[in-house]
Amino acid sequence: MARSRSKLHQVFEIDVTDFSHDGRGVGRREGKAVFVAGALPGETVRVEQTGRNRHFDECRTLEVLKPAPERVAPRCPHFGTCAGCVLQHLEASQQITAKQRVLTDNLRRIGHVEPGTVLPPLTDAAWGYRRKGRFSVRYVEKKGKVVVGFRETNPRFVADLSVCHTVVPSIGLRIPEISALVESLDGRRTLPQIEFIAGDEAVALVFRHLEPLSASDLERLVAFAKDTGFAVFLQPGGIETVKALWPEQVPLSFAIPAYDLSLDFRPLDFIQVNAGLNDKMIASALDLLDPQPGDRVLDLFCGLGNFTLPLAKRAGQVVGVEGEAGLVARARANAAKNGLANVEFHAADLAKDLSGEPWMKAGFDKLLLDPPRAGAAEVLAQLPLKGIRRIVYVSCHPGSLARDAGFLVRERGYTLKAAGAMDMFPQTAHVESIALFEK
Repeated sequence: MARSRSKLHQVFEIDVTDFSHDGRGVGRREGKAVFVAGALPGETVRVEQTGRNRHFDECRTLEVLKPAPERVAPRCPHFGTCAGCVLQHLEASQQITAKQRVLTDNLRRIGHVEPGTVLPPLTDAAWGYRRKGRFSVRYVEKKGKVVVGFRETNPRFVADLSVCHTVVPSIGLRIPEISALVESLDGRRTLPQIEFIAGDEAVALVFRHLEPLSASDLERLVAFAKDTGFAVFLQPGGIETVKALWPEQVPLSFAIPAYDLSLDFRPLDFIQVNAGLNDKMIASALDLLDPQPGDRVLDLFCGLGNFTLPLAKRAGQVVGVEGEAGLVARARANAAKNGLANVEFHAADLAKDLSGEPWMKAGFDKLLLDPPRAGAAEVLAQLPLKGIRRIVYVSCHPGSLARDAGFLVRERGYTLKAAGAMDMFPQTAHVESIALFEK
């Protein structure tokens, strides 16, 4: 152990030849892989060793001795400290190229499959796109101040953000105001996080508090809401305890203009983070699935109906299934609000035994699924896929997509016709993707 500790904090030069899935540069030293934060392929960098493993070492960049042509100056003053973004030093068009390579590498290495066609990547605004997220909050006794931000690269600490250029400007440019508000509260030590979410008409902040807030704190929060235009919610416990403080009625919704749809949501609901990319993603998914008026389509992990309701505009019948009952209730309300009668929703845990679910026994022509990071292995193993001619799989983790693609191709007789990356989270290493399978 003493030997490995003595190796830490060594400073040396290294040539970077590749990119890792988490946005770090990769080089080799004495035959051993070295992961370098803040470095790009093609660069020579001076680094400090920060971690040691039997199979690889970890370093951070101290100085770029030979920069790659794709290197740009990071826009954010907190880059390198805040862990919210790791790719600001890479030109935006090259970020999605790197993510496309991560996707195809995962399909080949984990799934042992190759797409017939690599789809052109989907991109939208590279900055000011993030409409949902969670800030950590910490009162730092030594500094006598409140820190609001995402976690630092060392996750024990909260980045003291003065600005965030990836968050929608109505929030990202006003972090100091939010920090000052929390600092003014009697309960500043018992506020661990603030969730933010932006609809088309309103921006909501949800203040999680571990102890009841004083009357003066409530007055300060109401005054802040009135002064800033933010809708302020309080969350003293679980998700069911979220309640509007001011105003009492908050119009939280987002439009899907191409389908003349509007979806209502609650402040802690899941919505796609990037509104512009979401519109392009829906268009791509429906183009690939090609729903026809005579088709019955199954939409798994359907949430509020982000794909289900556009599908209902083109298919004969659509069934949406989601694990969270509250989202299912709001999906039904959204269908009614938009006058769609050819869609139904069911609540079911898609990682459990589904043999008793009535919708499982209905026949479907096409399937769309948008699972969480863990993927869809459990539900795909149970689904009667015999009649399903076409599957569109929207993924937020290339590894789980690759695993499920291997299953569909080798075990269920599908062909991976096409796959491509989507930049839902520019400036980060997060890889969103879409894939088309056909019998």
